[in-house]
Amino acid sequence: MSVTLCFDFGNTRKKVGVFLNGAFQTEEFLEDDQPATIQALLERYKPEKTILSSVIDHHPELETILASAGWFHRLSHESKLNFRTPVGKPETIGADRLAMMSAAVSLFPGSHTLVIGLGTCITYNFVNKEREFLGGGISPGMEIRFRSLNDYTAKLPLVKKDWEFPLIGYDTKTNILSGVIFGMAREIDGFIDLYHEKYRNFNVLLTGGDTAFFARHLKNKIFADPHLIYKGLYAICEHNYYEEK
Repeated sequence: MSVTLCFDFGNTRKKVGVFLNGAFQTEEFLEDDQPATIQALLERYKPEKTILSSVIDHHPELETILASAGWFHRLSHESKLNFRTPVGKPETIGADRLAMMSAAVSLFPGSHTLVIGLGTCITYNFVNKEREFLGGGISPGMEIRFRSLNDYTAKLPLVKKDWEFPLIGYDTKTNILSGVIFGMAREIDGFIDLYHEKYRNFNVLLTGGDTAFFARHLKNKIFADPHLIYKGLYAICEHNYYEEK
């Protein structure tokens, strides 16, 4: 059995997707990226291949540890991809966005596809049917919106996400929940509508930890997959592995 570990280190969480013989199995969240934590994970799964997508300053020994366990690839603008990046500075494209685009092209080859990632930020990522990643947009994610209301006002509290709230808030907390969460849903629908004005036919993929909740509040038809980034990382891992063989 062949095990591949796909590490995704974002601004908020460090996590890993586990693949067995090419099929996604599970997702694990890591408390930290200390050598002992990573070594324990490697000993438990004994991967043949690993790939790392990181947008943070991860532990300096991490890449060496992963490379010592088997074949290892660090995702960057120099990685071999199944799409093109005709932008001015490809080195500025976030690793998470590269992974989402790889998954989109693998799932819908020859189609326009908009991938919306729900993370620390909301990212809008568009790849056309010629497999060109044209860019998209970035806006504040849920936690940033909650925190900014607390940071930039004198009396508004820091609210944590809670899916039980009414449209019409009855106190400060539920007013903030309604404004932030329904506001994000309407923003996402609005972006999709703008893309419809330019591209008549395209697929919409929604991914991220809160995908299931937001998907049911959108009026536009979408494909929801909370594990899309892992699937993109796996595709990039395989592509680079066989290119090196």
